[in-house]
Amino acid sequence: MNPLSLTDFERGPVVRLANAFRDPYDNAVAAARTCYSSEVVSSDDVRKDEAARARRDAIAKSIYLAGHHTTLQHASFQFAIERVSRNCIWSFLHSHPYYNSEQVSQRYVRVAPENFSVPVLPESCRGVYFEAVEGLMRAYQTLQEVLEPVVRSEHGKIFPARDVSQKRWKSWIQKRCQEVARYVLPLATHAHLYHTISGVTLLRYLRLCRTFDVPREQEILVRKMAEAVREWDPDFLKNAEDPLPIEETPEYAFFPGGMGAEGRESAVKFLKEFDGSLGGRTSLLVDHKPNSEKVMAGAVRNMLALPAGELDDARAVALVMDPARNPLLSETMNLTHHSKLTRAMVHPHFTFRKKISHTADSQGQRHRTVPGSRPVLARHAADSPDYVTPDLIRRSPRAEEVYVSAMNDLWGRIVRLREQGADPEAALYLLPNAFPIRFEESGSLLDFHHKWVHRLCYTAQEEIWNCCVEEVSQVEEVFPDIGRHLRAPCALRRTAGRKPFCPEGDRFCGVPVWNLNLEQYRRTL
Repeated sequence: MNPLSLTDFERGPVVRLANAFRDPYDNAVAAARTCYSSEVVSSDDVRKDEAARARRDAIAKSIYLAGHHTTLQHASFQFAIERVSRNCIWSFLHSHPYYNSEQVSQRYVRVAPENFSVPVLPESCRGVYFEAVEGLMRAYQTLQEVLEPVVRSEHGKIFPARDVSQKRWKSWIQKRCQEVARYVLPLATHAHLYHTISGVTLLRYLRLCRTFDVPREQEILVRKMAEAVREWDPDFLKNAEDPLPIEETPEYAFFPGGMGAEGRESAVKFLKEFDGSLGGRTSLLVDHKPNSEKVMAGAVRNMLALPAGELDDARAVALVMDPARNPLLSETMNLTHHSKLTRAMVHPHFTFRKKISHTADSQGQRHRTVPGSRPVLARHAADSPDYVTPDLIRRSPRAEEVYVSAMNDLWGRIVRLREQGADPEAALYLLPNAFPIRFEESGSLLDFHHKWVHRLCYTAQEEIWNCCVEEVSQVEEVFPDIGRHLRAPCALRRTAGRKPFCPEGDRFCGVPVWNLNLEQYRRTL
């Protein structure tokens, strides 16, 4: 890899510390000392004089080197980040559970054609790169125009009484068009967001920012975050380690130089093998605990101190999962981790193999307690077009023509970039939102429950909704006492007797989903 330069990326990332914990360094040491004190130690105590500050610094270094890092979690830092690529957000900022983000949505905000990152490129490749981005931006605009009649027609079928000439419904139709059109946008497209992390997460960022998939942009971003924190508290990062060289990461060590033609050849075989294993599904249940219902029921009986003769397995599961018996499940606030009874759902566990677009997975990975082992992107990027096509595009011959043409043209330019000597990392920025992410995802029933219920709502992103329907159907086949209680939020609210059944207000999908069986779940918009 070439040495890092802050001029490598012509546009951003831009980082500003929006909010920060007061006295983060002193507080971390105060927290450490409190563990061994008869009273709470304050930040003022650890810095009150020269002797106290010397002791403070010695403790800070000692606990850092020993790995006692929970004291560093108390401090939180909120960053306002602009001009960061979707590629970097997916691969780095949102690839772990220890953060909170509020990010601009491509579903609802139109993307301006100039908002994209420019990676490190040989001069001979720059024209190809800019032509590729311009072509995708044109396709994005064209798709919004040609999709409008289809979206308008489908909207009219659901809401025949609505006057679609009204501003509010015209805006809704326009947003639905851009939601589908965004599939052609490149991963280079900029986003802006608030991103909040603890001090220990920032230290982890610093140590491991030189990792696949976009180490250059990641390091620039993290260094700017660190600089902002140092301005706030010059001492907080004094024990931080230098970034681990990418050559010392296990992924790089496994295939040094393996991003070339030879590496792509074996990757193509893998992609075919992976897709074949799905059997036509987007998400396949590949593993689960075989005694999940029995174990979960036993945990409920243990909690309530009841013998099996007084509470059988089916009733025990229903106590947890039936909203008529457990009204907490109809709350809009997710309370399941905080209730003794619903914590019994932590025992069943599931693993799914899935293939969804990058844009869908970027939303799916926000369910941070349902982690996935996402790929090294360069290994999955073959030389031939590989993408997911939304159903609404298939419903419009003109839209599908524009879409396929854009994808074919794009992959031709990606191959040209590689042939002209562009780094594999740079070519990743041209991959479209439609690029498939193939991975395994695992989690407990407790965490999947939150994801499934909320993403079975008809307003959820189409691919994630489809995955959730497939996953719940497969769970219900294996564990009917669990599966029968996994439905859309409105259905759970109806069962609990909570009105209105739909909590979305003006965003109501127009379909009384609370009356449907799972096998009747169908949607177009």
